[in-house]
Amino acid sequence: MPNNNYNPKIHHRRSIRLKNYDYASDGTYFATICTQHKEYMFGNVIDGKMVLNSAGKMIKKWLCELENKFKNIKLNEYIIMPNHIHLIIFIMVGANLCVCPIGIQRIIQWLKTMTTNEYIRNVKQNDWKRFDRKLWQKNYYDRIIRNEKELDKIRKYILENPLKWELDKNNLENLFM
Repeated sequence: MPNNNYNPKIHHRRSIRLKNYDYASDGTYFATICTQHKEYMFGNVIDGKMVLNSAGKMIKKWLCELENKFKNIKLNEYIIMPNHIHLIIFIMVGANLCVCPIGIQRIIQWLKTMTTNEYIRNVKQNDWKRFDRKLWQKNYYDRIIRNEKELDKIRKYILENPLKWELDKNNLENLFM
């Protein structure tokens, strides 16, 4: 069981975000969101393919809703894995697409909220697997994609993620090898 006592001398939250960068500005972003304790919740990788369970299909539904909620974004590529999701989002503020720019942080926050709320309903109504206090880890990883070459590399990484699941750092089975 994890120790939840916060000690500022040993617990340091360091931001990996670029200082003075506006994460609501036009750009392409790669984000990874992991479940709390990297618990497997969304299905399994079988023969190099991700097979979504009901929870994974629910996550997919909310990913597909992102563009309806946030008119200034396009969801480019994504993959739902057993205990995390990867996604590429284009944020487009220019050309009057959005009066009030919405950044990657707000987008991820909304996605986590919607998926958590629906997951909780399904725990109660459909006996889905319970989770320990939170469905998602507090933080998430994001990266500004700076050019087409990097975008292609990340797209390939996302698409090949199920094929390389055996080597993935999020695969808990690797901890015991």
